Amino acid sequence: MVPLETRMITARNLLWTSLKLLFGMFLILPISQSQEVAITFDDLPAHGPLPAGTTREDVTRKILAAFKEAHVPEVYGFINAGKLQAHPEDLKVLQLWRGAGQPLGNHTLDHMSLNSKPAAQFEENVAKNEPTLQELMGSKDWRWFRYPYLDEGDTLEKRHAIRAYLKDHHYRIAQVTLDFEDYAWNGPYARCSEKKDEKAIAWLKESYLNTATEYMKLGRQLAQQLFDRDIKHVLLMHIGAFDAQMLPQLLAQMEQQGFKFITLEEAQKDPVYDIDPDVVMKEGTILQEQIMEARHLQLPPHAEKPMKQLQELCKQ
Repeated sequence: MVPLETRMITARNLLWTSLKLLFGMFLILPISQSQEVAITFDDLPAHGPLPAGTTREDVTRKILAAFKEAHVPEVYGFINAGKLQAHPEDLKVLQLWRGAGQPLGNHTLDHMSLNSKPAAQFEENVAKNEPTLQELMGSKDWRWFRYPYLDEGDTLEKRHAIRAYLKDHHYRIAQVTLDFEDYAWNGPYARCSEKKDEKAIAWLKESYLNTATEYMKLGRQLAQQLFDRDIKHVLLMHIGAFDAQMLPQLLAQMEQQGFKFITLEEAQKDPVYDIDPDVVMKEGTILQEQIMEARHLQLPPHAEKPMKQLQELCKQ
């Protein structure tokens, strides 16, 4: 018979060996990767109304400071240089953006919708935006294109024509996979600020962050449904006063939700961005929804954005 002491030592050794094996398994298990996202901003140098006492430069400085604080890598700002004709002083916004090391891309001269204009006129509008980009970007890469309103054409003929034009002119399309229509909060914010309606502004802040969470979750869910994996995302935002106010909280919330910030270049190395859904849609939308439409798939249930409330808030 094996002595009791020997049996106890053996049992302890077996237990220790099991614990080491178990601990080792935890060490070698792959750590779940953060959800990667590139942040992009549209409508530079100016978007939406401003609260009294706020300037376009104030908005830009707040946004740039938020990027720096959250260690966000380069953020493409897509410009409509035509806005400078009425407000040449807003060139300072683009200079601030570049001075902070942030790149610029093409958003057409006048924020023109391809769904409402002929292809030839749209091409001309793209080209007329280029001199300002060349002046501000120099030898840096400015040949990224973002469709205004995400409208890619109301006919396949127009869609194909513009895609061919962009390819011939060495542009890459800056597709969007996350969008909560942040622009819709900027107008109400200006109105409610004028009325000094703190209760309404508090609701704006809460609804902004809640809607961002809901629609980022939806974008990730659609990617999983379509590709059975997380993809590298691209978030669309706008250079508005409320966006500037909320950006530090939004970026902190995104980090808490597992997002890691990357560049647009890094994001669009994901093969998902090689997909052309080749579909006509009445209204522009994110890449996943275009693919869903092309495959005749239905969107999963999700909360609606509070557009009606936003439109009516602080109007009385």
